[in-house]
Amino acid sequence: MTVDGLRVGAVIPARDEQDNIAVVVHDLRALRNDSGGALVDDIVVCDNGSTDVTAQRARAAGARVVCEPTPGYGIACLSAIAALEDVDLVLFIDGDQAFDARQATRLLRPIRDGADLVIGSRVLGRMQPGALSLPQIVGNRVAGTLISLLWRQRVTDLGPFRVIRRTALADLDMRDETYGWTVEMQIKAIQRKMRVAEVPVDSHRRPHGKSKVGGTVKGVVGASIGILGMILKLVLRPASATTKE
Repeated sequence: MTVDGLRVGAVIPARDEQDNIAVVVHDLRALRNDSGGALVDDIVVCDNGSTDVTAQRARAAGARVVCEPTPGYGIACLSAIAALEDVDLVLFIDGDQAFDARQATRLLRPIRDGADLVIGSRVLGRMQPGALSLPQIVGNRVAGTLISLLWRQRVTDLGPFRVIRRTALADLDMRDETYGWTVEMQIKAIQRKMRVAEVPVDSHRRPHGKSKVGGTVKGVVGASIGILGMILKLVLRPASATTKE
């Protein structure tokens, strides 16, 4: 497929994913457009303080790597975005094989119809048992319900597998450096009246390692605080103040 000639860049935040990262990078590099060329033009992995060989394996698989020692999902994404080449669309995917990178084409289709932001919804897709922990499922549902009630737009998932136009991303002026990143993007997009779409994507148990969020109490608590704190922050702030501070 093609997306009206738009260039696609992929951002992969990763920490200690040496056994997963190469598969994700290879699957993205294997995606083809209608002319047989690479669908994804640039792939940047942010090594977020790994203690293993994540960076080396990402490079060997064909990705460019930037290092961000300060831990945090948001700051890892920001660092990778800053290193991207001149692309029109930014695709976000985790480096843990929780998603099938080949389904990125599903996210790109709504862009052709005018969407600014497309979220890969695990709720709408097929979720393998154990793909998400119970606290993750409950927290995701609570956050989605709050957003739907507060901003009157249906949100089924805060899934990190997503694509956004780079111009829209710049307009959102993303700031969060931790777990509030995904919800900040979705709420700000709604507040800015951007065209937001959801498409079903499948989710899997990660084949190697432990989830940084659902796999630890610290991760669950940190994510809950980050997400709910961001919702509170943005509901108290006028829409006109969500881009430039």
